[in-house]
Amino acid sequence: MRTVKLGNVEVGPGQAPYIIAEIGSNHNGDMELCGRLIDAAAAAGAHAAKFQSWTDTSLIAEEEYLRNTEYSDKKRHFGSLRDMVKAYQLTPEQHREARARCHARGIAFCSSAFSSEEVDLLDKLDVPFIKIASMDIVHLPLLRHVARTGRPVVISTGMATLAEIEQAIDTVRGEGNEQIALLHCVSIYPPQYDTINLRNIAMLQQAFDVPVGFSDHTLGTAVPLAAIALGACLIEKHFTLDQDMAGWDHAISANPAELGTIVKEGKNVFAALGSARRTVSNAELEKRLKFRRSLVARRALRQGEPIAERDLDAKRPGTGIPPDQIARVLGRKLARDLKKDEVIHWQHLL
Repeated sequence: MRTVKLGNVEVGPGQAPYIIAEIGSNHNGDMELCGRLIDAAAAAGAHAAKFQSWTDTSLIAEEEYLRNTEYSDKKRHFGSLRDMVKAYQLTPEQHREARARCHARGIAFCSSAFSSEEVDLLDKLDVPFIKIASMDIVHLPLLRHVARTGRPVVISTGMATLAEIEQAIDTVRGEGNEQIALLHCVSIYPPQYDTINLRNIAMLQQAFDVPVGFSDHTLGTAVPLAAIALGACLIEKHFTLDQDMAGWDHAISANPAELGTIVKEGKNVFAALGSARRTVSNAELEKRLKFRRSLVARRALRQGEPIAERDLDAKRPGTGIPPDQIARVLGRKLARDLKKDEVIHWQHLL
């Protein structure tokens, strides 16, 4: 399986996990808050701060607006759907402002594109990749337009069948773009644990031979870290400064401390995966000398006396003859006297 290069970072087999702080719409349309989110994502060690590029006319049809004119949950919603979409959309200038803040903080700026116009905007902003949201995995015209930019394409797979995932990959490859990564995803906020099916990560890697990560909608840090342990090479996690803040996704997002844990412990989990080849480190070889046992004299033994099994015990340290060599010791005669409990070495035997 080949790696995919997202900006200047290789992502895929043998590479540490790439962590995406999904700011999405958690800026609440406030660019001051947006800047603080970028700063916090960078401070936590994320590779990228990701946004969502849509407008009130590019994503939602009129009949959907008319169906959602008010909500009972006033914490997650204010006014109508149209009111929130207009408030949370980012203008091209705000995209440029967020990109500049990201670059100043040393973190990649990227976004999900929801229309061809937004793809073109992100292309001009020189993003390291373009994200396809789960809802758009069957939006083949959008996939083709993204593929033609030549930029890496990261595709979330929530709600999709294997056939739909294959169709999306074939569509991108059909435009001559082989730079594809998938994100296993469950498009429920948050999902039940028994619906997450992290073993899909390895299955998708095997089925499509592309790097596979995990777009996480769970609470806390355990599941994304488990995903890394199962081979996820990207982690996308919703990110907020305050999970109690009003807005769409704050409640299911990681706070700065949790994102920092995913970054730090994700590196540790990746390092701990190591290799399938069985090796014993030099440090463990040294440990053998203290922790393993050696054959010792169970009683005082005389020079020239043949050794019987009843004459032997096995105790620490492991500096003498190991107990798995006992068959080579039995019946041998001693080259000198041994005290009770003395560690036996090969030079003690004739």
